[in-house]
Amino acid sequence: MPDMAGTLYATSDLHIAYPANRQMVEELAGYHADDWLLVAGDVAESAEDVAWALERLRDRFGTVVWVPGNHELWSTPRDDPTALRGEAKYQQLLKVCRDLGVLTPEDPYPIWDGPTGPLAIVPLFLLYDYTMRRVGNTPAEALALAWEAGVVCTDEFVLHPDPHPTRDAWCRARVAATEPRLAELPADLGTVLVSHWPLHPGPAQALRLPEFSIWCGTELTADWHIRYRAAVAVYGHLHIPRTTYYDGVRFEEVSLGYPREWERRPTPPPLIRRILPGTS
Repeated sequence: MPDMAGTLYATSDLHIAYPANRQMVEELAGYHADDWLLVAGDVAESAEDVAWALERLRDRFGTVVWVPGNHELWSTPRDDPTALRGEAKYQQLLKVCRDLGVLTPEDPYPIWDGPTGPLAIVPLFLLYDYTMRRVGNTPAEALALAWEAGVVCTDEFVLHPDPHPTRDAWCRARVAATEPRLAELPADLGTVLVSHWPLHPGPAQALRLPEFSIWCGTELTADWHIRYRAAVAVYGHLHIPRTTYYDGVRFEEVSLGYPREWERRPTPPPLIRRILPGTS
């Protein structure tokens, strides 16, 4: 039977290493116990900070669902040769979530019973494979052009794919492991797809630096919102909070971002965005 649920909210890119962002999480007012919160990655770099934030969010929502972003997967501190890398860092974060009762991409997909019928909440951990490019004819050429332009994601130095040979190989392994699970969902059941990186290439068109798009997902998921009957696709990473539509499906970028970004806006940013029913 579907779980009874209230309102479905989402947030991402909390980056609580910044005191102003941490304060916003600390001061977040409570919501109804039946409300759900989707956390689309980039909470923090260290497992300790991720645990701090998720514990506070868990205390304010009935159900919390988390997916990792690139910052959670960084090996920290950067100069520590014993820092956890790749899958080991991900497993550490999964333990944090299990200890807190927070759902992850490795758990069975929960059912949110909204006013228009049940939806499977699908947390996705997929990474990127340099194919979502706006410059260059091949991923290798796009990566070379990014380096030449000086537009290089920090992941290239601190997001290690161990035991996979490369980050794009890890991405392909995640996609291959996820597709069968999605295919097993009932054909009449809609979904809410939750990923840190956008599933569709459209959102990356808004980037001020086109070279950065190669770190923004994979073209392997470009049709998932159609194939897997998405009512909404939730993502972060770009720090461009907005609502867009692709093939009639609503995409919600729900990031908070860095203080230097949101402090320039005319009004304070919402830490939490309502996803269903409706938006706010």
